[in-house]
Amino acid sequence: MLLPSHPRIWLYTVATDMRKQFDGLAALAQTQLQEKAASGDWFVFINRKRTQMKVLYYHQGGYCLWSKRLERGTYHQVPGDLKLSLNGAQLQCLIDGIYWQKDKQNKRLN
Repeated sequence: MLLPSHPRIWLYTVATDMRKQFDGLAALAQTQLQEKAASGDWFVFINRKRTQMKVLYYHQGGYCLWSKRLERGTYHQVPGDLKLSLNGAQLQCLIDGIYWQKDKQNKRLN
């Protein structure tokens, strides 16, 4: 995954309905996270079962949506009220199943 040079990555810590696509996720970013969806920031959403992740960002005149569904294991629960700012390394750890906040680690899929 190409990590952004733009430093702002927002994790929406509330479970998200993964049936939402570009417009639904952009609306969540603007209404719930109070961030402009077309700003170039990256917005990360995870479903209730913690088995699917979507990343929404705006690039060169249109929205891009990246999705990953785990066949085994889960993404870890990141504590936070509504949104959490991540850096590129933390996002990569989240995608890879590495729990960067404590010594706990979820089952990796490699």
